[in-house]
Amino acid sequence: MIDLVKLHEYKEMFGFFAGQLAYPDKAAFRELREAEELNCPPAVREPIAAYRERMLLLSMDDIEEQYVQTFDFEKSSTLYMTYFKYEDSRERGQMLTALKGVYELYGLEMEGRELPDYLPVMCEFLYAAQWLNQEQAETAMQTLLTVLEDGTYKLMKSLEKQDSPYFYLIKGLRETFKLCLRQEVNASELG
Repeated sequence: MIDLVKLHEYKEMFGFFAGQLAYPDKAAFRELREAEELNCPPAVREPIAAYRERMLLLSMDDIEEQYVQTFDFEKSSTLYMTYFKYEDSRERGQMLTALKGVYELYGLEMEGRELPDYLPVMCEFLYAAQWLNQEQAETAMQTLLTVLEDGTYKLMKSLEKQDSPYFYLIKGLRETFKLCLRQEVNASELG
């Protein structure tokens, strides 16, 4: 189960991930240079540092080219999180509708042409939406994080095979998810 308070604590991190996963621009590159100042646990900091180190070796043009080659031309590393599980099936349409419903529940209107399972949009929602202490938040966030967990696992594996710097970014995102899980207390530990 998801711990909504912890998920809320990492809102800034989700904003960082959203910026780094969107099409590269100078603001995201500047944010990347400042990433070592991110206040995050070591499990997240280490992959972010590896990502940062590899990306800072590249020019802005190289980053843009790498982004397009990785996410636009490689089906196995798409940023559409439901594609991995459903491809273009009817079930995917149902999941996209459910995600759109989650966003609308908390005031986010889907504008433009992006689908609701686009990873930067999902991270931006976690960063910007006011869902803490709201009705149905636990169910809504569980739906969102289930899609994110499934999709980012396949994405991370694909990026690892490609030896992409984005592998480390997705690894950091997944580590952030882990930090947001409710820690169940085992009855035997209570003594």
